[in-house]
Amino acid sequence: MNTIVVTCNNCGTKNRIPADKQHLGPKCGSCKTSINMGQAAVPVELNDSTFTPFIKQAAKPVMVDFFSPTCGPCRMMSPAIDNLARRYVGRVIIAKLDTSSNGGIPAQFQIRGVPTLIFFRNGQKVDQITGALEEEALARKLNQFA
Repeated sequence: MNTIVVTCNNCGTKNRIPADKQHLGPKCGSCKTSINMGQAAVPVELNDSTFTPFIKQAAKPVMVDFFSPTCGPCRMMSPAIDNLARRYVGRVIIAKLDTSSNGGIPAQFQIRGVPTLIFFRNGQKVDQITGALEEEALARKLNQFA
């Protein structure tokens, strides 16, 4: 499981937060103050077994980046995806799924090329984009869902 260590702005305690729970409004384990995830948020890493439950339980819109680590355009988009996870924390959940090690979910959505971005709201697919986008073009798309 991917975790993030975030220091509480109120008391200075370091808190370990599971990446797949960062959008739930974490609180400091010591002083119970809400933790600002704005600078620490990362894309949630999903796989074939965690994908469906995560999408169905998400209270916010979700964008999933279906990528392969050997794909040049995917590697070019990776910094933008990371930046968007921080920019949209609390509004849209940004997630990633590695298609080279998880084949079930990409097959279910008939993904033939990467990068592919699929947008979900209330557990349902609402849009899909195949191919690399610049960060600001992707931000405009996310604004439709935020």
